[in-house]
Amino acid sequence: VIINARIPAGWNWTQKRSDWPEPAAALERLRDMQYTLITANRNYSSWSLRPWVLMTMLGIPFEGRVEPFAASNNYQAFRAFSPTGQVPALLDGQRTVWDSLGITLYLADRHEGVWPTDPAARAWAQCAVTEMHGGFSALRNDCTMNVGVRVQPKPMSAALKRDVARLTELWAQGLDSFGGPFLAGPQFTAVDAFFAPVAFRVRTYGLDVGHAGQEWVHHMLGQPPMLAWEEDALMESWREVSHEAELRACGEVTADYRRV
Repeated sequence: VIINARIPAGWNWTQKRSDWPEPAAALERLRDMQYTLITANRNYSSWSLRPWVLMTMLGIPFEGRVEPFAASNNYQAFRAFSPTGQVPALLDGQRTVWDSLGITLYLADRHEGVWPTDPAARAWAQCAVTEMHGGFSALRNDCTMNVGVRVQPKPMSAALKRDVARLTELWAQGLDSFGGPFLAGPQFTAVDAFFAPVAFRVRTYGLDVGHAGQEWVHHMLGQPPMLAWEEDALMESWREVSHEAELRACGEVTADYRRV
């Protein structure tokens, strides 16, 4: 097996062999290429987007595999590759890592850039990620993810208003504290990945997240991986009945840009 090891710039080739860099970086690269990330429909699957955009933005190599939502309940089918019967799942050789947060923590142990380097920004980002992972239930339920459409939402419930207000506050706090243009500073990190599906939701439903929040949404939606995800979503031929019903329950579809 030939491993393409990365040699530091300016390396002095006259140094004795004992001073040469350890092959850890090369072995890490070889191991990275074993990653397989299993995701679902681009239009619907917010959980799938999180690790996909994280790995893509950070340049972590992986093989992608799409398992579409073929029915209203995919538990048994998805159990073939994920112990929870849900996506996403990351395969690393013989090891299976599940849940978007579990995958993020796993990658953070192995790759730089998942979390901010600044301690204050890192602490804030980790709190915001766990808040997104475990909260904002009204936003999830009342503004289901569908990348390819635009919706005039129904009158907002008190719970949804509270979620949007908290979202606006949280994003403004991160952008103000760490200087942007990403939520925890100048570099994309896991906190941006976890709120990436919300960027699509803000656009789909026309949610008001304040000036700073809208600037972040615009910045995120312009990132090449997000544009690629959107393009794939628009070209998908899959339509799953229950997800489409959830969409109609959220409001009136005013535009559908899906091409198939």
